[in-house]
Amino acid sequence: MTALVTGASRGIGRALAGALAARGADVVLTGRSLDRLREAAAGFADHDGKAHCMELDLADPGDVERFARDYEREIGKLDALIHCAAVYQTGAWAEATADDLDAHYRTNVRGAYALTQKMLPSLIAAGGDVVFMNSSVVDATGAGIGQYAATKHALIGLANSLRAEVNEHGVRVLSVFPGRTATPLQEAIHKGEGKAYRPEKLLQPGDVADVVLACLSLPDTAEVTELHIRPRQKY
Repeated sequence: MTALVTGASRGIGRALAGALAARGADVVLTGRSLDRLREAAAGFADHDGKAHCMELDLADPGDVERFARDYEREIGKLDALIHCAAVYQTGAWAEATADDLDAHYRTNVRGAYALTQKMLPSLIAAGGDVVFMNSSVVDATGAGIGQYAATKHALIGLANSLRAEVNEHGVRVLSVFPGRTATPLQEAIHKGEGKAYRPEKLLQPGDVADVVLACLSLPDTAEVTELHIRPRQKY
């Protein structure tokens, strides 16, 4: 199995890349920093699967084009495309600019769309899987996160439409909606909210990775379309 994970240098993306490698998959880790990707890959160098690190800035259309060409030349096949990269910034309506919204859109929506489109021929050839890491914010959008939430709602539309188009070709599409997860981003969110950060009370990145891999491991007769996962403990 060959899997491509965006946003693989930290958080859920890093956990998924490691879990896939532990199961013998060849994993392509992408992100904006090659050094951070290599650091992440070094953490599971002793696993059976091979790790290949490739820089990719989803916000840059030209870089997506360049990446797709490099991927076809260097890797070629693809069984699973897992979107974990995302931009998150807070901003109230009275203060955030349209440029702030555009910055979220370029990575969270347009970049994910463009990369998936480029990878579709390989995914269809393999009868593969596409996973969109969404967010529980779509169920409870609070103040100050409208730009981020809007892109996550848009991602639902993309995923549902894609599923309707590619299911007949043997490709499954999964949207994952994790609640608060112990990641560097969540630590920053807690700080911005003025809350104590207690990662032991939150979902762990490995928890999310485990359930996603369980969905990918299902036989071709089954497809999970949406997966909602929350921290068991509340605080």
